[in-house]
Amino acid sequence: MELLPPFKKIIHVDMDAFYASVAELDNPELRGKAIAVGGEGRRGVISAASYEARKFGVKSAMSGMLAKQKCPHLIFVNSDFDRYREISQKVREIFYEYTDLVEPLSLDEAYLDVTENKKGNPSANDIAREIRQRIFDVTGLRASAGISINKFIAKVASDINKPNGQKTVHPDEVIPFLEELPVNKFYGVGKVTAAKMYNLGIFKGNDLKKKPLEELVKLFGKSGTHYYNIVRGIHNNAVKPNRIRKSLAAERTFSENISSEIFMIEKLDKIADELERRMKKSDTKGKTITLKIKYSDFTQQTRSKTKATFMQTKNEFFPVVKELLYQEELPNSVRLLGLSFGNLNTEITAPVWVQLKFEF
Repeated sequence: MELLPPFKKIIHVDMDAFYASVAELDNPELRGKAIAVGGEGRRGVISAASYEARKFGVKSAMSGMLAKQKCPHLIFVNSDFDRYREISQKVREIFYEYTDLVEPLSLDEAYLDVTENKKGNPSANDIAREIRQRIFDVTGLRASAGISINKFIAKVASDINKPNGQKTVHPDEVIPFLEELPVNKFYGVGKVTAAKMYNLGIFKGNDLKKKPLEELVKLFGKSGTHYYNIVRGIHNNAVKPNRIRKSLAAERTFSENISSEIFMIEKLDKIADELERRMKKSDTKGKTITLKIKYSDFTQQTRSKTKATFMQTKNEFFPVVKELLYQEELPNSVRLLGLSFGNLNTEITAPVWVQLKFEF
């Protein structure tokens, strides 16, 4: 199947080790050192790591204890989401200097469609380089970028020359690039799927391309169609500048497991305060409230209830939270609790869980 013009010009910009880099920016004495954001304490979890720490195998979602074992000289720093949001907004304003077609994925990355741009520059590669320089000039932080004909390839490409680099995959290079790309580098292919592909003799894009559509669907379900298309450079999802949340949420991980429902109510009360704040700030209301429970054995459960009317304030939804907690006996002690609102008065795509400050 041959790719036919006209082609879009898509840039994926990804800040380099964003949380850790912000810590270094605000504390110059940390520059060049192995640092981890969050994670300190017996139950702490790493949310980000500097490149110096990554050399020792430290990475996000790793326990602080394991990270310290891998890197004994690791320095832990606290998260500062207000500061992250402040800098993220500055970066986003730079994006809008070039195009209004900006699709933020998180505080530290976004897609830009620069096929037609405010600078009248036909070179997406040059635009990406300009944007990265502007980000450094304004914030003092580095970013990497991927440039290609669709979001999928741009996302994959942005990771190739990290940190502080960029990679352009031109239209005539797309197919050779994808054929040589290891399947574990395909965005959306996780460890489990990659392992399954390896067992099937699929190691690179070219191996994947040899599999007929019917076989891929049989092996991977609906994702099989996605894999069939992307290895052929087909990914027609447009950059969506108006991403709307499907739910708002907040959660908290505890330093010690909790077994008392009275203590759980106390913790949920504080989480509910944060959720109410976010609901009011975004002028959002919801009909479905969900309680998320992660037990000490890391199993997870959610309990939900939908009301006939929209809710926003804690006084409206907290009685429902209590009802959900007491709905049935908890089978184990609890290490994490979360609350989320769904079925909102806006249209949305995916839940946004916000990790509150860890209790150490």
